[in-house]
Amino acid sequence: MKAIVIGGGIMGLSSAWYLRQSGWEVTVLDKSDFLNNCSYGNAGYVCPSHFIPLATPGIVKQGLKWMFDPMSPFYVQPRLNAALINWGIRFMRSATAEKVDAAAVPLKDIAVLSQHEYEQWTKIPGFRFSYEHKGLLEIFQTDAVEEHAHHTVEKGKQLGLDVDLIDYNTLQSMEPQTRINGKGAILFRCDAHLYPNKLMAGLIHLLKENGVALLPGHEVTGFEKNKGSVSKVITSKAVFDADTVVVATGSWSREVAAMLQTNISLVPGRGYSVTLEDSPYKLNHPAILVEGRTAVTPMDGNKIRFGGTMEITSTNTPPRVKRVQGILNAVKRFFPDFDIPMPATDKIWYGYRPCSADGLPYIGRTSKLNNVVIATGHSMLGLSLGAGTGKLVSELVNGQPPSMDITPFAVERFA
Repeated sequence: MKAIVIGGGIMGLSSAWYLRQSGWEVTVLDKSDFLNNCSYGNAGYVCPSHFIPLATPGIVKQGLKWMFDPMSPFYVQPRLNAALINWGIRFMRSATAEKVDAAAVPLKDIAVLSQHEYEQWTKIPGFRFSYEHKGLLEIFQTDAVEEHAHHTVEKGKQLGLDVDLIDYNTLQSMEPQTRINGKGAILFRCDAHLYPNKLMAGLIHLLKENGVALLPGHEVTGFEKNKGSVSKVITSKAVFDADTVVVATGSWSREVAAMLQTNISLVPGRGYSVTLEDSPYKLNHPAILVEGRTAVTPMDGNKIRFGGTMEITSTNTPPRVKRVQGILNAVKRFFPDFDIPMPATDKIWYGYRPCSADGLPYIGRTSKLNNVVIATGHSMLGLSLGAGTGKLVSELVNGQPPSMDITPFAVERFA
């Protein structure tokens, strides 16, 4: 039985791993070279703490305020585009307290599942990706954010997460090598982190060792359909027979899904990061700088990665590197001793996150074709939810009961 997985990011590779383990002959097609997608430059969080979706009350008003700030952490590029307008309307409708509350359980459940699967991966001989379960700090500077932090901690405890609010002295004692400008932090002991570059390289090697075909430069241009199923996948270079098809094409998923008679509400959200190799600065724990909307992660023993921004734009828009200066300015406000110069353009990473209209991923079958599974729309949680999503995809393909309730992730929920 032949499974064709479209997309070479963490969703596609994770799906390929679980499908191969269950006996499928797997081919992964990537329009690029598997080496520079959004799974590489992210913050590396494996985070049950992120149970609040992107679409939250107040984000639209805040986004309008940031519209003309080139260094702002959230930006929507205005343009006359039907898909963007459609997404924007649904995004605004999803940004309610009721819908945010309803999203918490499924986001927590899939994150916990994914974390469990990553921990199983650490037991695979030779597969090392600097996985560390040390928790995550959400550091805040203002009274308003501290007040909101109390509610977040309360909600986290209701969800069964190991989380507490800590004061400045406790926070500083956890990072004795680094002076912190903050009032306190939320400590999510439930979180872990890893080095994405090692994860992806190791997963590619593992798949090849297990007989999975990884084919770069194959952009999907169409499908041959027969009696309610996809029988062939057509690329720019070849045609592939398929018994099942997995669409895990990230920010390009809307266009691929449309070829399969399926409409999904999704836009690209560009993020940026900078990685210090052999960093002179030291941190013990990953951190989110709340008011700066910036992620900081110590990685792989000698590195620190700084990342952030959510720039809703097209995949053809040139990068706006001034946003990186906004990230570095935020780091300086929280860590006064961190003097990080603006790097050369070729040292700045950027990538496109696939953002659904409500902040929940799309994981499931389509109604029009009975052998297609879609796995996309994970927004800023792609790597965190990668292993768990791959397991769920395999369960769907194999007709097994899923490890969790995936009803909230229905592919056609906006149809």
